[in-house]
Amino acid sequence: MVEKSHVAGFWPQLYEPFRNLGARVADWLAPASDASGDAAAYHITMELPGVTEKDIDLSVHDGMVTIKGEKSATREEKGETWFFSERQYGSFSRSFRLPADADGDKIEGKLKDGVLSVTIPKRSGEVASGRKVEIRRG
Repeated sequence: MVEKSHVAGFWPQLYEPFRNLGARVADWLAPASDASGDAAAYHITMELPGVTEKDIDLSVHDGMVTIKGEKSATREEKGETWFFSERQYGSFSRSFRLPADADGDKIEGKLKDGVLSVTIPKRSGEVASGRKVEIRRG
């Protein structure tokens, strides 16, 4: 007879590989992206082959830039005796937290040759900076 404790310990081990499956599928569908910055602006570049401007939603809310859309890519290879087709479909969503000196009101997006380029200008002038807080003995 199998003890209850052994059975209870077995089931979590069985389901463990599937625990984060949804996140892994979302990562697979998420487009590759780069984030960088220079003296004037921050830049986000995202690969979106086969996606049109109308299928992309670029928004700024509560200090976050969110890029959502519908991904659809098709690749076909043909030969004399074989045919191969590979398709990927699905929604994607990526969010990026804006730095304190980013001006989210002046964000711009441009799609060219399957690459989305997002430019977020930096605010001119000083942005409130942090300060060191002295630790006292209690």
